[in-house]
Amino acid sequence: MKVRELAEHYELELGALYDSNEAKALFTIAAEKVLALSSGKLIMQKDIDISFINVQKLLSILNDLQIGKPIQHILEEAHFYGSVFKVNEQVLIPRPETEELVDWIISVCNTQFSVNSFESPKRLNMLDIGTGSGCIPITLKKHLPNTQVATLDVSVDAIEVAKQNARQIGVEINFITADILTFQSEEKFDVIVSNPPYIRDLEKIDMHNNVLVYEPHLALFVSDENPLIFYKAIADFAKTNLKPNGQLFFEINEYLGKETIEMLAAKGFTNIELRQDMQGKDRMVKAGV
Repeated sequence: MKVRELAEHYELELGALYDSNEAKALFTIAAEKVLALSSGKLIMQKDIDISFINVQKLLSILNDLQIGKPIQHILEEAHFYGSVFKVNEQVLIPRPETEELVDWIISVCNTQFSVNSFESPKRLNMLDIGTGSGCIPITLKKHLPNTQVATLDVSVDAIEVAKQNARQIGVEINFITADILTFQSEEKFDVIVSNPPYIRDLEKIDMHNNVLVYEPHLALFVSDENPLIFYKAIADFAKTNLKPNGQLFFEINEYLGKETIEMLAAKGFTNIELRQDMQGKDRMVKAGV
């Protein structure tokens, strides 16, 4: 079977779940992994024959895709900010909007805190809340090596995945297994960041089945009655544990930007800034103490 023929087969068989562009993208991701070819080479070599064993591998991936399993879980990896992270059903698949949040933090640290200055680099102390795959704290440590980074999660399984990713990417992170709703510490931080659960139960109806079935609900959902429960707890923690001029960063529910800002203002945060992601959705907030 040729590359072109198998690509067409993917598009046909996945038509009930994904549109044409999504199906093509899924085939490209799978083929890049199995055939060890770049997307550019796949386009240029679409008429080359695929070996029998690789056809079987790609058809096996297709079978998993047809039952709604995310491609990242099938391949057990996800790309994030230039690194490859191990993922499984115990952690959220890293999203592009989270890359935008990380990029914002790196920019602020390089400008406001001058962490990568050659003349007088400052060693920052950072805390990430809600470790998951470790994509946020590990990426921050990788690109801001002159920092001390800790990360916290209630899930022992998620912490274990993140530890594997830290070892693979080659950074040292302080891992804390705890629930932020009850966690206390006397340590002070320059930066606290979190992408906590924020999807309300009422929003489940609009979500793709592969998220509902295969990603951890503990990391996704909050009640309709108290959707900012984690934001409030983290904000209270930050008020006590951020150093003077410290910064709090959140990824937020696109529908709750106004409510999140009002909550932070009521708790005494200053210089609150709301940013939209590349899709124009309210997605990130920065606040100072």
